[in-house]
Amino acid sequence: MTGKPTSLGGSAGRFDATAKGGLYAVREAAKKLGIELEDAKVAVQGFGNVGYHAAYLAKKLFGCRVVAVSDSKGAIYSGKGLDPEDVSGYKHSTGSVLGYPEAENLSNKELLELDVDILIPAALEDVVSIENAEKVRPKILAEMANGPTTREAEEVLISNGVHIIPDILYNGGGVIVSYFEMVQNESSIQWDEKEVEMRLEKKMKEAYHSVFDFAEKNNAGMRQAAYTLAVGRVVEAMQLRGWI
Repeated sequence: MTGKPTSLGGSAGRFDATAKGGLYAVREAAKKLGIELEDAKVAVQGFGNVGYHAAYLAKKLFGCRVVAVSDSKGAIYSGKGLDPEDVSGYKHSTGSVLGYPEAENLSNKELLELDVDILIPAALEDVVSIENAEKVRPKILAEMANGPTTREAEEVLISNGVHIIPDILYNGGGVIVSYFEMVQNESSIQWDEKEVEMRLEKKMKEAYHSVFDFAEKNNAGMRQAAYTLAVGRVVEAMQLRGWI
């Protein structure tokens, strides 16, 4: 069992590993695309636990300008940038991000269509569909939610030059640190948070570049590249074991 409290053998750094790992992938994508993350505009659709950490860490780690966030009731926007910690406190006291001082209220649909560098859908499936795909034009679409982009929409996004970090890649950080937890348990050791973060960053950087390079070499989308690599590794292991 993973995700345990550290006092019961859990791993340091597990709580925000999914968001942090995904943002390491975003950093590598930004390098490839020539995007400067300092003051890059970020919108996060879904401001629950995972979405909050994506917004907070984007600002803290890379100096991004978080211009919009949303919850189930609606979205808020500020061109000057939002303080994710302050917005989180406001949401906990009022029940929603709507009405946050010095921010404009928007719908979730409007948030998705904002002119931003990085869009992080972190809530529901299929929010980017064929109905709105032409209007969704960030430089990077980082899928923190499971399946936020439909197949038809993905084709439109790719043709419009949107770089997609698929959910299977973006969300790998949480699973990686769960694996780290297992390794620590089996070895009867416990790494500190700095050690976990160093290892997580290395794994996510390697994973992103493996997928990106495969996509470039085979003229494939990032999602197709990720799944092809993953299935290929499983098949290779099965062959080496003599199963097929």
